[in-house]
Amino acid sequence: VQLQASGGGLVQAGDSLRLSCTTSGRPVSGYHMGWFRQAPGKEREFVAAHRRSGDIPYYADYVKGRFTISRLNAKNTVYLQLNSLKPEDTAVYYCAASTTASFSSAYDNARAYGSWGRGTLVTVSS
Repeated sequence: VQLQASGGGLVQAGDSLRLSCTTSGRPVSGYHMGWFRQAPGKEREFVAAHRRSGDIPYYADYVKGRFTISRLNAKNTVYLQLNSLKPEDTAVYYCAASTTASFSSAYDNARAYGSWGRGTLVTVSS
Protein backbone atom coordinates (compact mmCIF):
# COMPACT_ATOMS: atom_id res chain seq x y z
CA VAL A 1 0.00 0.00 0.00
CA GLN A 2 1.20 3.52 -0.77
CA LEU A 3 0.65 6.30 1.75
CA GLN A 4 0.49 10.03 1.15
CA ALA A 5 0.49 12.41 4.08
CA SER A 6 -0.52 16.04 3.78
CA GLY A 7 -1.76 18.99 5.80
CA GLY A 8 1.39 20.21 7.48
CA GLY A 9 2.37 23.83 7.66
CA LEU A 10 3.65 26.74 9.72
CA VAL A 11 1.40 27.76 12.60
CA GLN A 12 1.64 29.61 15.88
CA ALA A 13 1.52 28.07 19.32
CA GLY A 14 -2.07 27.31 20.28
CA ASP A 15 -3.23 26.85 16.70
CA SER A 16 -4.65 23.71 15.12
CA LEU A 17 -3.91 21.62 12.06
CA ARG A 18 -5.43 18.53 10.52
CA LEU A 19 -3.13 16.05 8.88
CA SER A 20 -4.43 13.55 6.35
CA CYS A 21 -3.01 10.25 5.19
CA THR A 22 -4.52 8.68 2.11
CA THR A 23 -3.84 5.15 0.95
CA SER A 24 -3.63 4.01 -2.62
CA GLY A 25 -3.40 0.52 -3.97
CA ARG A 26 -5.22 -1.00 -1.03
CA PRO A 27 -8.14 0.22 1.08
CA VAL A 28 -7.28 1.74 4.43
CA SER A 29 -9.91 -0.47 6.04
CA GLY A 30 -7.50 -3.39 5.84
CA TYR A 31 -4.83 -1.72 7.98
CA HIS A 32 -4.07 -0.58 11.46
CA MET A 33 -2.77 2.96 11.04
CA GLY A 34 -0.32 5.01 13.00
CA TRP A 35 1.26 8.44 13.12
CA PHE A 36 4.85 9.03 14.16
CA ARG A 37 6.96 12.16 14.18
CA GLN A 38 10.60 13.06 14.01
CA ALA A 39 11.95 16.36 15.20
CA PRO A 40 15.32 17.69 14.00
CA GLY A 41 18.14 15.83 15.67
CA LYS A 42 15.81 13.40 17.43
CA GLU A 43 14.63 9.87 16.85
CA ARG A 44 11.28 9.05 15.39
CA GLU A 45 8.61 8.76 18.08
CA PHE A 46 5.09 7.41 18.29
CA VAL A 47 2.20 9.87 18.26
CA ALA A 48 -1.10 8.03 17.74
CA ALA A 49 -2.56 4.86 16.27
CA HIS A 50 -5.89 3.42 15.30
CA ARG A 51 -6.87 -0.22 14.95
CA ARG A 52 -8.43 -1.18 11.64
CA SER A 53 -11.63 -2.01 13.48
CA GLY A 54 -11.75 1.67 14.37
CA ASP A 55 -12.79 1.00 17.94
CA ILE A 56 -9.72 1.89 19.99
CA PRO A 57 -7.31 4.79 19.46
CA TYR A 58 -3.92 4.93 21.13
CA TYR A 59 -1.99 8.09 22.02
CA ALA A 60 1.40 9.02 23.34
CA ASP A 61 1.14 10.75 26.70
CA TYR A 62 2.60 13.98 25.34
CA VAL A 63 -0.27 14.43 22.85
CA LYS A 64 -3.14 12.89 24.80
CA GLY A 65 -6.01 15.36 25.07
CA ARG A 66 -4.64 17.54 22.26
CA PHE A 67 -4.44 15.23 19.24
CA THR A 68 -7.17 13.01 17.82
CA ILE A 69 -6.79 10.21 15.32
CA SER A 70 -9.71 9.14 13.16
CA ARG A 71 -10.39 7.45 9.85
CA LEU A 72 -12.86 7.68 7.00
CA ASN A 73 -12.75 4.37 5.17
CA ALA A 74 -14.94 5.66 2.34
CA LYS A 75 -12.13 8.07 1.47
CA ASN A 76 -9.28 5.70 2.34
CA THR A 77 -8.00 8.38 4.67
CA VAL A 78 -6.77 8.59 8.24
CA TYR A 79 -6.70 11.95 9.96
CA LEU A 80 -4.70 13.40 12.81
CA GLN A 81 -6.27 16.49 14.34
CA LEU A 82 -3.65 18.56 16.15
CA ASN A 83 -5.00 21.09 18.64
CA SER A 84 -3.28 23.40 21.12
CA LEU A 85 -0.02 23.03 19.26
CA LYS A 86 3.24 23.72 21.05
CA PRO A 87 6.67 24.55 19.66
CA GLU A 88 7.85 21.12 20.81
CA ASP A 89 5.35 19.56 18.40
CA THR A 90 7.50 20.79 15.52
CA ALA A 91 8.49 17.74 13.49
CA VAL A 92 7.97 15.81 10.30
CA TYR A 93 4.87 13.71 10.79
CA TYR A 94 4.69 10.30 9.15
CA CYS A 95 1.75 8.00 8.68
CA ALA A 96 2.26 4.26 8.61
CA ALA A 97 0.24 1.12 7.98
CA SER A 98 0.37 -2.19 9.82
CA THR A 99 -1.20 -5.61 9.45
CA THR A 100 0.39 -7.21 12.50
CA ALA A 101 -1.87 -9.46 14.53
CA SER A 102 -0.31 -8.20 17.76
CA PHE A 103 -1.08 -4.55 17.10
CA SER A 104 -2.67 -3.95 20.50
CA SER A 105 0.72 -4.56 22.13
CA ALA A 106 2.94 -3.17 19.37
CA TYR A 107 1.17 -0.03 18.17
CA ASP A 108 3.90 2.30 19.43
CA ASN A 109 6.73 0.33 17.83
CA ALA A 110 7.77 1.57 14.41
CA ARG A 111 8.84 -1.97 13.51
CA ALA A 112 5.21 -3.08 13.62
CA TYR A 113 4.49 -0.99 10.52
CA GLY A 114 5.35 -2.24 7.07
CA SER A 115 4.45 0.78 4.96
CA TRP A 116 5.33 4.42 5.47
CA GLY A 117 4.45 7.68 3.80
CA ARG A 118 6.98 10.44 3.08
CA GLY A 119 5.92 12.73 5.88
CA THR A 120 4.55 16.23 6.21
CA LEU A 121 6.30 19.02 8.09
CA VAL A 122 4.60 20.76 10.99
CA THR A 123 6.33 23.86 12.32
CA VAL A 124 4.97 25.59 15.42
CA SER A 125 6.34 29.02 16.25
CA SER A 126 6.24 30.47 19.75
